[in-house]
Amino acid sequence: MRTARWLAASVGVAALALAGCGGGDGNPRATVAENRVENKQQALDDANTELTKKVDEFCRSTASYITALDRYGDVLTTTAPTVGDVTEAGADLAEPRSDVLTGAEQVRDAKEAVATAEKELAEAKAALSSASPPGSSAPSPSATPPVSAATVDRVKQADADFATAQQGVTAQSPLQDASEQFNAAAVALEMAWLRLFDEAGCLPEDKQEQARQAARNYTLALQKSLAGADYYQGEIDGVYGPTTVDAVSALQEKHGLPVTGTVDKATDAALQAELAAKGGAQAQQATASTAAVQQTLKLAGHWPGPVDGTWTPALTEALKAFQTELGVKATGTVDAATIAAVQKKAATGAKPQPSASASG
Repeated sequence: MRTARWLAASVGVAALALAGCGGGDGNPRATVAENRVENKQQALDDANTELTKKVDEFCRSTASYITALDRYGDVLTTTAPTVGDVTEAGADLAEPRSDVLTGAEQVRDAKEAVATAEKELAEAKAALSSASPPGSSAPSPSATPPVSAATVDRVKQADADFATAQQGVTAQSPLQDASEQFNAAAVALEMAWLRLFDEAGCLPEDKQEQARQAARNYTLALQKSLAGADYYQGEIDGVYGPTTVDAVSALQEKHGLPVTGTVDKATDAALQAELAAKGGAQAQQATASTAAVQQTLKLAGHWPGPVDGTWTPALTEALKAFQTELGVKATGTVDAATIAAVQKKAATGAKPQPSASASG
């Protein structure tokens, strides 16, 4: 069960509390401290029960909301939003929006209440330890990490941006512009909700690791693509952090797209177009370079084939033979030593003698 780890923590705390409270040997201070530990333990149990309730409610409502939102964001499934989708601008999301936002805040508050209860229980145990005989103290429980306020705030900001995008779509809006603006806002909102959904513990533990690994693999591929397009200079680490966000934002700004830092349809299309253009240029450059090698070898009498820019095994062998003649190591690749030898031969007109480094 998705809440098992929180409940297990409270069970462990209860066991520790019972182990550390045995008797007070008639010590009034110890008796008071024991009672306080029992009260704080009950408060922690109640807080965990409330958290379980709020998480279950939140997970159910949010799963439905994210599914509806994905109709416009296309993060989870591939759909084809219609003109009506854009002009209606997600009106079907308006009704459940306030409920899921309220649910997110309630989960955050419930987790903070658990963390506070754990802290107070630890303090009560510390007081009991000082009032009891040596050796009767118990270790403090670890605090339950709350849903971060930053995550909830990110959802609220993305929701506000989505609402703005809705209001900005009118009958006079060019369809492409409306679609780009709306999809960008929908993707940003969906990604924010998915993060909160994971952070709240809505995924079963076996699915959490799968989701995180999938997110890491996606980010690794994205970082490599951004680096290939000269937008990303950071470490290829699979972490969608500030450096990746900045790279995506720079790409969006260059192409006049909504700057969200998340990859929507238009952003992905822009990135793929840049990579295709860059790859095409690189391929053209490689073809031109190969043709130049073929032409050089033909003039030197080492290449009887066509000058077509296609590198073949026969061209490699021809280059090796030419390198041997030049007196440089026969690598079959155009390296610095080969270029220098060609330049020297062209300048002097002399034929260099093979050196000891030349080999097949």
